Amino acid sequence: MSRPSPRFPWRPAGLTAVMAAGLLAPASAHAAIGTPDTGTYTHTAQLTIGDEVNARACSATLIAGDWLLGAKSCFGTDATAGAPKQPVKATVGSKTYSVTELAPRTDRDLILLRLDRLVTGATPAKLASAAPAAGAAVTAAGYGRTKTEWVPGKVHTASFKVSASTATTLTLDAAGQGNVICQGDAGGPVLNADGELAALNSRSWQGGCLGTDPAEARTGAVSVRTDDLRDWILQTRTLAAGWKTETLVQAGNTLYQGIRLAGGDWTGFTDLQTKVGDIGGIRTASAAGVNGDTHVLAISNNGRLFHTVRKADGTWGTFGDVGAAAGGLANPTQVSAVSIGYDLHVVAVADGKIFHTVRNATGHWTGFGDIAGAAGPIGKVTAAATASTGGQLQVTAISGGKAHHTIRNTTGHWTRWGDVAAAVGSATGPITAVTMAGVGNDAHIVIATDNGTRQYHAIRNGDGTWTSLGDLKDILGTVTAKSVSAAAVDGELQLAVTAADDKALLSIRHTDRTWTTTAVKLQGISGIPGAIAITGTL
Repeated sequence: MSRPSPRFPWRPAGLTAVMAAGLLAPASAHAAIGTPDTGTYTHTAQLTIGDEVNARACSATLIAGDWLLGAKSCFGTDATAGAPKQPVKATVGSKTYSVTELAPRTDRDLILLRLDRLVTGATPAKLASAAPAAGAAVTAAGYGRTKTEWVPGKVHTASFKVSASTATTLTLDAAGQGNVICQGDAGGPVLNADGELAALNSRSWQGGCLGTDPAEARTGAVSVRTDDLRDWILQTRTLAAGWKTETLVQAGNTLYQGIRLAGGDWTGFTDLQTKVGDIGGIRTASAAGVNGDTHVLAISNNGRLFHTVRKADGTWGTFGDVGAAAGGLANPTQVSAVSIGYDLHVVAVADGKIFHTVRNATGHWTGFGDIAGAAGPIGKVTAAATASTGGQLQVTAISGGKAHHTIRNTTGHWTRWGDVAAAVGSATGPITAVTMAGVGNDAHIVIATDNGTRQYHAIRNGDGTWTSLGDLKDILGTVTAKSVSAAAVDGELQLAVTAADDKALLSIRHTDRTWTTTAVKLQGISGIPGAIAITGTL
């Protein structure tokens, strides 16, 4: 049935399909086809399962920056959730990646595979939103054997027509002579006329494929549908360990929650109060990641501060009244939160003053303390931001349109307020919004001035020195910022901005100091976006 390839001994990932009761038997289709790809199907991956001595091969399909979809049957009894039981390598384009996690479906021959890093040089396949109709043309792709080659080493394609469908499968008929799915391509993509991923190769008769009985003339196949799996894929990815950008956007009286995943794509946004309880509308919020959980602080329309937690498993707690635990605040207008170890530090602006409290790892709150009592008075405070660096809490407060900075050290003592303009060596117009984030030992600060029409960035280095202010116009474009929020995510600074044109931007400052800015997909949000808050979670 098979013979060693030049690279590794080939072992079938399943049985050749045979006729049973007039149907294809539940064997793996290991597809490959007839026409070499010219670059259209770069999202098709080649899988190597097992060690070099006992390796077997299949195909898979890139559906996100670090996730593939494949055929569960390729893994046999090892198709269980969690880390692979044997080494699995995936080659996408010219690069090879390790598979670190498996997530199988229970209702069809399909499995999600997580890669050890983001894929470069290939664009993920776009999921179709519906199954192709009977008679529709589709194209299958894969790395499997052809009529003449055991291991062609390149993607091949073939044309089919859909003859029937079930809730989980498509039955395919070859569209002309020479179109056949062979061994080695289970998990390869089946694309509709728009180039969208409608299914994966799963089973085939393999008539005419190298190594198949010469008497076998049948070329039909059964593929496994993927068009209805968008929610399952997103849920699996959001619950997997790893860096994500938890995002809160206030619009009208509602607070919406969504997630930017490691691959750069977004989940939709959903109404937070439908998950954790109605507190009479939300005017602004903040978020902080603590040990894989996401803590959310929200100020209700009736001027009360509430807290809830999204656990790493995706479940939410109900809103709790922070005032009942840490003491009530008169007319809170803004809140900022950050984690230091397993403790949640919260800074709130209320009635022109700035207050601080801590929720420790056991869930107990300290009483709110007026920071002015420890760091000195600075006048009426209108905005504040927090950052965590080296176990210390850094706070910037805006008063009279100017920025003031203080540090709460590891012993709980506060420094006196310092003038940020004096530290960075330049002054700006009146500051209307501020945000901070700790990246390593450095604290990044972003301010919006002149009613939000200008934005600047500076860094307080770990040694206490400051960089000068940098104008963000070349990074963000010409925008009027209504709200700014920064967070450290996987060692990089991320900056989110809601703008006066009712759009939102996310800009990432990479470790090489270059910036990348993209639009935030506000799918699911109803109304005009106002305040925004982000945090990084693992």
